[in-house]
Amino acid sequence: MSRHLRVPREVGLVGVRQDAQRRIYALRPEALVEVDQWLEPYRALWRNRLDALHTEIARGKKERK
Repeated sequence: MSRHLRVPREVGLVGVRQDAQRRIYALRPEALVEVDQWLEPYRALWRNRLDALHTEIARGKKERK
């Protein structure tokens, strides 16, 4: 499992501390703020497109009735 956590650890998304022979990993939520900010324009884009799709689907259902 630690192999899979190497990249998130290297970029600061998770912290790690050693406890005897174990490594304890913890998510660093403050590191996700930058990711959240980067994703926001894409969320807005997809929200608008999905809203438009919903409108078209609703319009199509009304026409079939």
